[in-house]
Amino acid sequence: MKTSNGVNKEILEKLKKKLEQHKAKIEKELATIAEKDEKMKGDYDTRFPDFGTPQSTDESALEVTAYESALPLEYALELRLADINKALEKIKNGQYGQCEKCGESIDPKRLEAIPEAKYCIKHQK
Repeated sequence: MKTSNGVNKEILEKLKKKLEQHKAKIEKELATIAEKDEKMKGDYDTRFPDFGTPQSTDESALEVTAYESALPLEYALELRLADINKALEKIKNGQYGQCEKCGESIDPKRLEAIPEAKYCIKHQK
């Protein structure tokens, strides 16, 4: 049986479960390097590492380096989490599986590979 957007209900449930698993994994990973920003929904703030009282300038530099390394990771995870949350919202609203550019159905094989895909293969940036 197909849903209104052309995705088989069984496949849709499978993809929803996959999205929820990815969401939990990303949230867990984010929790190791960042804190949720209580003022801005969906935003995280990278924690500055604390290796204890620095004994030298080199140890202070290590903290800064660790922080700078965590920033792009936190940003990438945050963006992926936003895409996953958007896909879950689309499932809820019956709009999942439609290209945001042309409105055509996204190939189910593409959705299985990238369940949070926003565009059909033709319009992928």
